[in-house]
Amino acid sequence: MKQMVILAGGRGSRMGGLLGALPKPMAPVGGKPLLRHQLELGLRHGFTEAVLLTGHGGETLESALGSVEGMRLRYVREERPLGTAGALMQALPVLAERFLVLYGDTLLEVDLERMWSHHQRASADLTLFLHPNDHPQDSDLVEVDEEDRVVAFHAPPHPPERLVPNLANAALYVMERRVLQGVEAEGMDLARTFFPRLLARGARLVGYRSPEYIKDMGTPERYARVQADHASGRPQRCSLEAPRPAVLLDRDGTLNRHAGYVRRPEEVELLDGVGAALRRLNQAGLRTALVTNQPVVARGECTEQELRRIHSRLELLLGRQGAYLDRLYWCPHHPDGGFAGERPELKKVCDCRKPATGLIERAARELRLELGDSWMVGDTTVDVRTARQAGVRSVLLRTGEAGSDARFPDRPDYVFLSLTEAVEFILVGHAALRARLEPLARDIPPGAWVGVGGLAHAGKSTTSSVLREVLRAQGRAASIVSLDNWIRSVGQRRADGLADNFDYEAIEDALGRLRRGERVDMPWYDRATRTRRDPGESLRLEPGEVLIIEGVPALDVPWLQPHLALKLYVEAPEPERLTRFLRDRSWRGQDETTARALYQSREGGEHPLVRATRACADVVLGVGG
Repeated sequence: MKQMVILAGGRGSRMGGLLGALPKPMAPVGGKPLLRHQLELGLRHGFTEAVLLTGHGGETLESALGSVEGMRLRYVREERPLGTAGALMQALPVLAERFLVLYGDTLLEVDLERMWSHHQRASADLTLFLHPNDHPQDSDLVEVDEEDRVVAFHAPPHPPERLVPNLANAALYVMERRVLQGVEAEGMDLARTFFPRLLARGARLVGYRSPEYIKDMGTPERYARVQADHASGRPQRCSLEAPRPAVLLDRDGTLNRHAGYVRRPEEVELLDGVGAALRRLNQAGLRTALVTNQPVVARGECTEQELRRIHSRLELLLGRQGAYLDRLYWCPHHPDGGFAGERPELKKVCDCRKPATGLIERAARELRLELGDSWMVGDTTVDVRTARQAGVRSVLLRTGEAGSDARFPDRPDYVFLSLTEAVEFILVGHAALRARLEPLARDIPPGAWVGVGGLAHAGKSTTSSVLREVLRAQGRAASIVSLDNWIRSVGQRRADGLADNFDYEAIEDALGRLRRGERVDMPWYDRATRTRRDPGESLRLEPGEVLIIEGVPALDVPWLQPHLALKLYVEAPEPERLTRFLRDRSWRGQDETTARALYQSREGGEHPLVRATRACADVVLGVGG
């Protein structure tokens, strides 16, 4: 028999009379009393007995709840306020040897069996459900060690610069009955008084960290939020009962300003818009995790303790903007020696240092991630390679190093100027574009070549990556060749025509060899320095593989046109495309006056030539707007 204990005796005074005489646990959520949601969750996870600790409105609650099929209900009513710990002590005669404790004013969607098993494996006296939240500044925070054993409790108010991880006590526990015996607890609060005393007595308290949904509805504002979350299906989206997509994030240059290695907490400075972007992911129910290499530990320039303080500051800054990371993963290793003060035990080749995938694999296990539907966002080609090896979509940001590390030639699936843009695409743009491309993809025959042309910054690369995703989801092999690889270096351009800026001869040679089944090593174009470099990606087509050839001249290269089974012209509203152009030029260090002059020169040169290719397209796809 598995027993759950529900603290249901609160007076609900903070609800301001919103519920009238109705006890708070009986408040309706989605047309059903909150208490029934809790009991049904318990039944789904094998709990067959519930002890309800009532007080204010106890008779009303018992009468209104009635019976619940499959669940034995027992009531213990307090005649005077005893505090949450005192209420548990009063129920001691009916408590099982091990039981689950939750509060009657919380809506939760938690894999209780998973938490119960965690408690058993840890041989804990008490296990606390811990999670990051969007208001750590007024939450009861719990500090754990590397093995998730509780080492300290921190009750609000928190000093402004206190560096404590964003791990809030969510008021859900698995408890051994023995920890209550011989303890005087009347008037005590479980979280703020009783648990710290248990810790001081040497009890084994363990944290269970989870991204799952649990929120109290103790005020009208929180009640409204819980109702909205329930209506949107957010609790189910956060559940660990099924694999879910995630956004995995690099740290330096992606979340915080890149200024070399970060060795002290005060060096952490969030990039503009990061808090708001991450908050959108949190609210959408996508899991988020930090995945970062921190060789400063192996180099002896920062201890693990100091790194935890650095990450606590990162969480503090995010929390002030209402955002959080579900989990933080970091690699302390470094393969090369020769640094003064280095730590030999961490100088090794490991499976967690990116581009190795150990950290992502761990995140997938602990957060139940659907990697094939997840995203890796970073600012280096190391992040792109990591994503490819882990089987997740890669997003390269033009922040931080912006891919200038050039350690790997891998083409990112998507490129955006900022995390704000990337999140907008992940949450909105991706699904919309995918829905438009699915009908087109169904008509593309095996082994076909698809040309994707249009003006620069119209959305060709993004469209091509989504089309490849759709084809692969349909069980089709597909690859992309970007004609940007053959942009001539800036000093080698001859005039303002397409064939002057792109090396048509080299394009035709490379594509011809691909068509003959040869492996082709392609160059790549460094946009920051406007230089063509070698070597880039290598490609050989498999039988039946669809090839997507994207780039400004895709519908103009003469040799290519007869080989295209589908010609797709991508266009965007001109004001939007101009904005993208100006932002790209700003990223490259060009002032707006110079950028606008360049745009105007292209309007008189390259742009008409590209627009002319629209007439030969089979499909014109408008994106953006």
